[in-house]
Amino acid sequence: MVTSHRTAAPDHSVEESAAPVDAAHQTERAGEDSPWGELSGISLTKGHGTGNDFVLLTDAQGRLSLEGSLVESVCDRHRGIGADGVIRAIRSEELPEGRQVLETSPDAEWFMDYRNADGSLSEMCGNGVRVFVHYLLTEGLVSLEPGQSLTIGTRGGAKVVAKVEDGYAVDMGPWGFIHGDEARDSGSDSLVTARGLRTPRPGLSITMGNPHTVVALAGEEKLGKLGLDEAPNVRPVPPQGTNVEFVVPVDSEDNDTIGRVAMRVHERGVGETQSCGTGACAAAAATRFWAGDDAPDEWVVEVPGGAVAATFVMAPDELEHVVLSGPAVLVGKIVLG
Repeated sequence: MVTSHRTAAPDHSVEESAAPVDAAHQTERAGEDSPWGELSGISLTKGHGTGNDFVLLTDAQGRLSLEGSLVESVCDRHRGIGADGVIRAIRSEELPEGRQVLETSPDAEWFMDYRNADGSLSEMCGNGVRVFVHYLLTEGLVSLEPGQSLTIGTRGGAKVVAKVEDGYAVDMGPWGFIHGDEARDSGSDSLVTARGLRTPRPGLSITMGNPHTVVALAGEEKLGKLGLDEAPNVRPVPPQGTNVEFVVPVDSEDNDTIGRVAMRVHERGVGETQSCGTGACAAAAATRFWAGDDAPDEWVVEVPGGAVAATFVMAPDELEHVVLSGPAVLVGKIVLG
C-alpha cells in the first residue's frame, strides 16, 4: 500500500559511476557527420519516475544548445531513445532562469533544464525533479543522506527535495486556481472534450507552477475508455496550453484520513504519459476542493505507471503547499552514434 509520505521504489538501479563526465567534453570528440549532432558520443542516462521517463545528461557549463528538433529526435520512441522529455543538469549560474532562482535561493547550485518530448521548454516536472536528484546523486555531483534535503532550480522556481527511505519527497510549492473566484464559486471554469466522452465535461484549472485542467469522471470504466493519444479539447483555450488530468475517486479501504484517486493524463507537448507529478498534485488539489472542507490532506494518486502521494501542508510563506513523494529509477546508460 502506498502511504502519503513515500512510495516503494523498484529494486533495480544504476550503479554509481566513478566520476561525472560533462557532456561538452565528450562532444569535442564526437564525429561531425553524426545525425545526433552535438549529442553524438555523449553518455546519456535513461530514468523514470512511475513510468514518466526521461533522458538525462550533464552539461554543467551550458555549452550545448539542445535545439528542439534534436530533443524531439532523441525522445522519438521508434527512431531515438524514447522518452517523455530531456533533462539537462546545468549549474544555475549558467542560465538566466537559474540566476533568477539564485537571487532568492542561493543554495540552488543545480538547475533542472527540462524539455518536453516535442522540444519545448517546460516550467517543471514533479516526477522529473525526483529522477533529476537521483541522477545528481548517482553521478557524484551532490551528496544527500536519508532525511537530508537539496534545493534545485527549475523554471517553476526553487524546489526542495528530501531523500526518504523509498524515494524522494518534493515540496512542489503552492497550488492555486488559475481563474480565481470563478473556479472557487462554481467548481469549474472550462469545458473539456476527449475521444471516448460523448459530451463535454466541466474542468477545473489548477496551477502548480504550470497549467493543469482536471476533469472528474464517474467511474474507472470511463477512465479506461478514454482515447488520450489525441489531445483533449479545452474551452476556453488556455493561452499557454494545458496538461489535462482525468480523475476518478477510488475506495480508500475504510481509511478516511487518506484520499485516493485514479488518474490518466495528457501532457502538454508530450501526449499521454504513464505518470505526471505536477498533474498528480493538481488532480489531488481539485478532488480535495470538490470534496469539501472535511476532505483529507493526504492523497494517493494511482497512475498507469504506479502510484505517487500528494500531501497538503501549510508552509512558512502562509500558503498551502503540496509535497509530492514517490520513487526514482535510473535504468541505464546509452551513447548515441
